[in-house]
Amino acid sequence: MKNNIRIERAIKNITQAELADQIGVSRQTINSIESNKYIPSTILALKIAQVFGKQLEAIFVLEEGD
Repeated sequence: MKNNIRIERAIKNITQAELADQIGVSRQTINSIESNKYIPSTILALKIAQVFGKQLEAIFVLEEGD
Protein backbone atom coordinates (compact mmCIF):
# COMPACT_ATOMS: atom_id res chain seq x y z
CA MET A 1 0.00 0.00 0.00
CA LYS A 2 1.35 3.41 -0.90
CA ASN A 3 0.27 6.75 0.52
CA ASN A 4 0.25 10.45 -0.26
CA ILE A 5 0.84 11.74 3.26
CA ARG A 6 4.06 13.57 2.41
CA ILE A 7 2.33 15.39 -0.47
CA GLU A 8 -0.71 16.24 1.64
CA ARG A 9 1.52 17.55 4.44
CA ALA A 10 3.33 19.79 1.94
CA ILE A 11 0.02 21.15 0.64
CA LYS A 12 -1.18 21.86 4.18
CA ASN A 13 2.31 23.05 5.19
CA ILE A 14 2.60 20.92 8.34
CA THR A 15 5.49 18.88 9.68
CA GLN A 16 5.49 15.22 10.61
CA ALA A 17 5.51 16.28 14.26
CA GLU A 18 2.48 18.54 13.80
CA LEU A 19 0.52 15.78 12.06
CA ALA A 20 1.55 13.33 14.77
CA ASP A 21 0.33 15.71 17.50
CA GLN A 22 -3.02 16.15 15.75
CA ILE A 23 -3.72 12.42 15.64
CA GLY A 24 -2.02 11.33 18.86
CA VAL A 25 0.98 9.35 17.64
CA SER A 26 4.74 9.89 17.54
CA ARG A 27 6.58 11.62 14.73
CA GLN A 28 8.40 8.35 14.15
CA THR A 29 5.08 6.64 13.45
CA ILE A 30 4.27 9.21 10.76
CA ASN A 31 7.75 8.76 9.30
CA SER A 32 7.31 4.98 9.20
CA ILE A 33 3.92 5.27 7.49
CA GLU A 34 5.26 7.75 4.92
CA SER A 35 8.19 5.44 4.22
CA ASN A 36 5.86 2.46 3.73
CA LYS A 37 7.52 0.62 6.61
CA TYR A 38 4.33 0.55 8.68
CA ILE A 39 0.72 0.06 7.64
CA PRO A 40 -1.59 2.05 9.92
CA SER A 41 -4.67 0.66 11.60
CA THR A 42 -8.04 1.57 10.13
CA ILE A 43 -8.64 4.10 12.91
CA LEU A 44 -5.26 5.75 12.43
CA ALA A 45 -5.72 5.88 8.65
CA LEU A 46 -9.15 7.49 9.11
CA LYS A 47 -7.70 10.09 11.50
CA ILE A 48 -4.99 10.97 8.98
CA ALA A 49 -7.54 11.35 6.19
CA GLN A 50 -9.71 13.51 8.44
CA VAL A 51 -6.82 15.90 9.18
CA PHE A 52 -6.42 16.49 5.46
CA GLY A 53 -10.17 16.63 4.81
CA LYS A 54 -9.90 13.89 2.20
CA GLN A 55 -11.45 10.51 1.59
CA LEU A 56 -9.35 7.57 2.78
CA GLU A 57 -8.77 6.43 -0.82
CA ALA A 58 -7.22 9.81 -1.65
CA ILE A 59 -4.51 9.24 0.96
CA PHE A 60 -3.95 5.49 0.88
CA VAL A 61 -3.82 3.48 -2.35
CA LEU A 62 -3.70 -0.29 -2.65
CA GLU A 63 -1.00 -1.59 -4.95
CA GLU A 64 -1.20 -4.74 -7.00
CA GLY A 65 -0.46 -7.68 -4.74
CA ASP A 66 -1.74 -6.02 -1.54
